[in-house]
Amino acid sequence: MALRQFSNRKLLALVGFVGGILLIVLLVFLRERPAHNESNTAPMPLTVIEVQPMPFVLTARGFGITRPVQTWQAVANVAGRVVERHPELNSGTLLPAGALLIALDPGRYQLAIAETEAELASLAAEQAQLDAETQNTRQLLQLESERLELSEGELGRIERLLKTGAVSRSRLDEQRRATLSQRQLVQSLENQLSLLPSKQQYLDAQIQRAHTRLEQGRQDLEDTRFIAPYDLRIRTVDVEEHQYAALGQPLFLADGIEQAEVEAQVPLSMLRRLMTAVSRPVDSQSGALDITERFDFSAIRSEVELTGFPSVRWPASVSRVASGLDPGTRSGRVIVTVEKPYSLASVPERPAFQRDMHVQVRFFAPSPRPLLAVPASAVHQGEVYLLGNDNLLQRRPVVVVFEQNGLAVIESGLATGELLITDDPVPAIAGMKVVPHRDAVLEQHLQQLALGAAQ
Repeated sequence: MALRQFSNRKLLALVGFVGGILLIVLLVFLRERPAHNESNTAPMPLTVIEVQPMPFVLTARGFGITRPVQTWQAVANVAGRVVERHPELNSGTLLPAGALLIALDPGRYQLAIAETEAELASLAAEQAQLDAETQNTRQLLQLESERLELSEGELGRIERLLKTGAVSRSRLDEQRRATLSQRQLVQSLENQLSLLPSKQQYLDAQIQRAHTRLEQGRQDLEDTRFIAPYDLRIRTVDVEEHQYAALGQPLFLADGIEQAEVEAQVPLSMLRRLMTAVSRPVDSQSGALDITERFDFSAIRSEVELTGFPSVRWPASVSRVASGLDPGTRSGRVIVTVEKPYSLASVPERPAFQRDMHVQVRFFAPSPRPLLAVPASAVHQGEVYLLGNDNLLQRRPVVVVFEQNGLAVIESGLATGELLITDDPVPAIAGMKVVPHRDAVLEQHLQQLALGAAQ
C-alpha cells in the first residue's frame, strides 16, 4: 500500500513537470507580438544645414587686474622743510602736467651756489694772473736771451783781442763773469716758464671741481621742486606743509592717466591659436629674436570688459607678450594697453579706467583661411548625424579641433557640401528615414557666429 502511494506521487510530479513545460512552450508560441506602430517607421522630420568652410574670427579671453603704465614715487633727493604744497595734493585728485606739487626750502642750496660762484670768480682772477705771468715771463726770457747773445759775442771779441795783447786778462775774466751771470738768468727764466703749465693744470682742476660743485648745487636746487611730468592722479601723500623731509623720504605716490594696461592671463590653447593666426613668415637664417618681428600684434583687436558689467568696455591694443607663464594658472601673459583711460569715463554708466579693477580681456584675430565649423550641439560624443543617400540618417565620427562661441571647428570627418543634421533625434538609428528641412536662417546665423557675433 505504501509502495503504491509512493508511485502515485512520483507519477503526479512527473505529470506536473511535463505539464509545466508544455504550458511554457504554449505561452511562447502563442504570446502577443508588439503592435506594429506605423509612426515608428514613418520618416522623421529633421533640420539640416549644408557644411561649408566660412571666414572665421579666432577669439581668446583672459582675466587680469588694471594698472597704470606710468607710476611716480616721489622721493626727497635733498633734505629740507616743505615750504609749498599744492592745495589739491590729496589722494584721488587729478593734476595736470607742469603743476608744482611740493617745494622744499631752497635756502641752503642757493647759498651753496653763491659760494661756488664766488670761488669760480676767484679762480678766474688767478687764471688771468697766471696768463699775465706766462706772457711776461716769455717776453722777459726773449729779452734776456738777446742780452745773452750780445754777452756771448762780446766774450768772443775780448778773447780774440787778448791774443793780440790789446786787452788785459782781467778784462776777459770780467766779461766771462758777466756772460755766466746772464746765462744763469736765462736758465732761471726758462725754469720758471717750464713750471707754469703744471700751475695751469692745477688751476684747471680747481676750476673743474668748482664747476662740478656748482652743477651739483643747481641740481640740488632743482630737486627741491616737484613738478608733475605728465597728467596724473594722486594715490597717496606722505608729507605735509612745514614738515621736514629727510633725504630719501617718500613724499607722495601718483599714477599717470595717459595710458593704462592689463596683464591678461590667457589659456595656452587659446593663445596658441591666436598667435598662429597673426604669425609672420620669418627667415630661418636671420632668426629674429624680437617677438614683435614674429607676430603682427596690430592684427589683433582687443577690448577690456569690466567683470560683472558686460556693457562697460574699453578699446585696447596688444602691446606685448610677457616672458614666462603665470606661476599660479600656468597661462600666457598678454599685456594690452588702453589709451586715455580717463577720457572715456561717463559716470555712472562708465567709470574711469582705474588701477586694481578686475577685468576680462577679449582678443579677436581673423583666421588666415576659412574653417569648417558646425554647431557644437550637433556633435554627439565625437559623432555627427548626416543626411545620406535616399534621405537616410548616417552616423560618422569627426575630429573637433576646438569649440568657440557655440561652434565646433572640424578638422576631419566632414566634407564641403554634405548635409548635417542639427537636431538630436531619439533614437538616432543609422539608416532611418529622414524628412530633411534645410534651415537657411541657421546657416546665416552660423556665419555670424564665426565672425564673432554674440549668440
